[in-house]
Amino acid sequence: MNLKKLKKIYFLGIGGIGMSALARYFLREGVEIYGYDLTKTALTKKLEAEGMTIHYEEKPKKIPRDIDLVILTPAIPDTNKEYKWLKKNGYEIKKRAEVLGEISKKKRTIAVAGTHGKTTTCSLITQILKYGKKDATAFLGGVLAKENTNFIHGKSKLVVLEADEYDRSFLHLKPEILIIMSMDADHLDVYGSVKEMHKAYEQLSLQVRKGGMLILGPGVIRYIHPEWMKNLRQREIKVYKQLKDFDFDSIRIKKSKYRFDYVDTVGTITKIKSNLPGLHNISNSASAIFVARTLGIGPQRIRKALKKFKGIKRRFEFVYEGDKVLVDDYAHHPEEVKYAVSTIKNLYPEKKVLGIFQPHLYSRTKDFYKGFAKELSGLDGVILLPIYPAREKPIKGIKSEMIYNLITKDEKYLVKEKSLIKKIKELKEYEVIMTIGAADLNKHHEGIIKVIKKKK
Repeated sequence: MNLKKLKKIYFLGIGGIGMSALARYFLREGVEIYGYDLTKTALTKKLEAEGMTIHYEEKPKKIPRDIDLVILTPAIPDTNKEYKWLKKNGYEIKKRAEVLGEISKKKRTIAVAGTHGKTTTCSLITQILKYGKKDATAFLGGVLAKENTNFIHGKSKLVVLEADEYDRSFLHLKPEILIIMSMDADHLDVYGSVKEMHKAYEQLSLQVRKGGMLILGPGVIRYIHPEWMKNLRQREIKVYKQLKDFDFDSIRIKKSKYRFDYVDTVGTITKIKSNLPGLHNISNSASAIFVARTLGIGPQRIRKALKKFKGIKRRFEFVYEGDKVLVDDYAHHPEEVKYAVSTIKNLYPEKKVLGIFQPHLYSRTKDFYKGFAKELSGLDGVILLPIYPAREKPIKGIKSEMIYNLITKDEKYLVKEKSLIKKIKELKEYEVIMTIGAADLNKHHEGIIKVIKKKK
């Protein structure tokens, strides 16, 4: 795959967050970009405005005949008419992860893996590198709030990217620095068991370049068995652990903003100000700071970078703040819901919080419905919507009711999506509303804001 010779690329599923970042990279490289997606969204509209040609129907006749490469997302099924036509006619088709791996081959790649924390940690590393005069190219799994993009074009040879565990995509990478933030069970439809998922993470860690670095989050350390460590040492991969080699300290909240100190074997960086709420985000920040320190970035630039960081859309994003508050969070795993709920309750301990949750994927609901119910029970009230299928077909017997029946709060409501705004109008006593999930709940924000503005 000679990327420099590419003139026209076709993206099958261009509207995905990972695919769109890759499309933006190639557009910046002077390649003509064409693509298909199932629905027109705010993101695809922006891609079109940037100069890409996109259509929204499965019509092979709309595909340019002189394309050099087709890039495919795993979310596209084998039954897709365009995929079948492209395959039949002999076009070169590569998965997004393969192409991303190819791009990163000749770069100094910093990869962030894990069930949670990838997007935030990647974004923080990118921000600190920018303020440290080491501009990196970044492929992000979320849209930066300030820059309004999921792709950053950097000037250095550094690349920051997310190592996506779905479909074992991350095994196409050979990073110089790898951070594994967490290894909680997920995507068991792909791996079959937690043990097999952990084996994939182990394989990824052994693909770190000789003499490179592996950084482990606090929840990962217990999974690193002696044989794994032995293999890492044989490859001369340096291993660093949060809690042992670096950590955070002196956490406090001032005016709803978190403050903390960072500590490692070199010394302490005091009085760090963060716009990201929650202990999990302080942990993410600590990993990002550790990477920056190893690349020679000093305390003052790190402090400034974190203070100026405005966050990521849909990652504990404050959508509206007035007499009432609306927060949006992308949490779609029980551990992520746990972080979101604990953070909102810490920030507003005296206020009633209503959570609106839409489960993402039938398979994930099947695996984690008990965990979702447990964490959602920490809210004062819960509105539960039907499962958002995304790439999946329904699984018999798997419904949102499985979660609903186990939520221990009396104030719980199971509603159809079309009745959501009506239900919110009925619930007048809530002062904080939080939309939770990886579906498209953010499309309802405008309607929710209209309702809460009226509830003085």
